[in-house]
Amino acid sequence: MDAKIQRTEIIVPSPAARLKEGFRKNWYKFSRNKLSIAGLVIVLSIIVVAILAPYVAPYPKHAGKFVDYVNANQGPSAAHFFGTDNFGRDVLSRIIFAFRGALLMGIMVLAIAVPVGVFFGLLAGYYQGSFLDTFIMRITDIFLSVPPLLLALAIAAVLEPNLTNAMIAVTVMWWPWYTRLVYGMATSLKNEYFVTSAELVGAGRFHILFREILPNCLSPIFTKMALDVGWVILIGASLSFVGLGEQPPTPALGQMVSDGTRYMPDLWWMTVYPSLAIAVIILGFNMLGDGIRDMMSKGEHDRG
Repeated sequence: MDAKIQRTEIIVPSPAARLKEGFRKNWYKFSRNKLSIAGLVIVLSIIVVAILAPYVAPYPKHAGKFVDYVNANQGPSAAHFFGTDNFGRDVLSRIIFAFRGALLMGIMVLAIAVPVGVFFGLLAGYYQGSFLDTFIMRITDIFLSVPPLLLALAIAAVLEPNLTNAMIAVTVMWWPWYTRLVYGMATSLKNEYFVTSAELVGAGRFHILFREILPNCLSPIFTKMALDVGWVILIGASLSFVGLGEQPPTPALGQMVSDGTRYMPDLWWMTVYPSLAIAVIILGFNMLGDGIRDMMSKGEHDRG
């Protein structure tokens, strides 16, 4: 009697389907935190407003070389919602254009500091106990021993004051934090079975570092990046406050706050509204970062 052979067809989801399903699950976890949704809305709104600044700002010309002494020092009104400064420039328009520099500061600093810090952290962690490990981590410790803002001020002070040099100053002080973070994870992951197996089959060092160890470090890295954007913007605003960031007439949030302090409390709107803008952008990124952290931590718990 012939045996009947039953064939079971196994359906393997396509990469696009797996990506879609992963996005759906992560969005569900993220959306359960209402504050994270609020942070996402704030961040997206600021990004859209910054991109469309010439079309959104009530007076786009006020973001450049513009003087109107007839309308100077006017308080908030229907014509100027946030009032005008001592040169007659619309404060709201200048805040909208200043968002561009703040976002550029946060993006560019992390775009440089994160890869550099992660690379050094991977090297030092994988070669733990070697001269390379000692050299990298002692340099990292030196940078971490200096207060971050003081280090950024010292570096920016010896450079020409502009946005590019301010970003360089903040980048120099920011990469060690990622080196220290990745170093701790890499030292523990290098002894895991999947790394040992890759070494036994003859995988190269860079394959082990970037294909085996790095993917397991991405969750904490992305979480820290989301939380760091607001702090980078705050450091950039601090540099601008003391005149080491963007230079007039280009609007910068920190510089606007600094200019307004000379006319407090009479012309309070020149200081209060730029300060609120800094607070809102930092609050938005921090709430967004908290949501990403919760999403990542829940994802790791589910995989465990």
